[in-house]
Amino acid sequence: MAYQNIAAALSPQDIQEIKAALQTVQKKLPFLITLSTQERRKLVKMGDKSLAFVNNSVTAAQSNREILPATFDVAELVRDYQLATALTELLISMQQLTEQVDDTLMAVGSEAMTSSLTVYDYVKTASKKTPGLKTVAEQLGERFKAIGRGKSAKISVS
Repeated sequence: MAYQNIAAALSPQDIQEIKAALQTVQKKLPFLITLSTQERRKLVKMGDKSLAFVNNSVTAAQSNREILPATFDVAELVRDYQLATALTELLISMQQLTEQVDDTLMAVGSEAMTSSLTVYDYVKTASKKTPGLKTVAEQLGERFKAIGRGKSAKISVS
């Protein structure tokens, strides 16, 4: 769907229900872990191409148990592979949702900033003749003080 202005709202109840649904997802995945940067570096990685390799090695291990050491746990390999494929499927769905939330947040944030810049322009102009608006204009102008020191760019939206 092409981007158009977003006219939507989330009620406090909607937000609570979404958070509850996310908590349900987390409860269904109690084994999730957090790796440090160092731990991530040390791990052997399994990407899309490696998934086929692991699948083939599962088949080979199941078909040829006699060539593997007795201590090799084929059932654990199968469980790891099945969990990896299930998590991959979930991750893809979650990444799509995250991307949509991120894109929507960017668009609606842009809409809010564009409208706010328009308000700021009107307040700056009106503050020259309307008592009490000078303080509001200065408060809104705080956002651009750091920009003004580094660059001489005029922020304006018509």
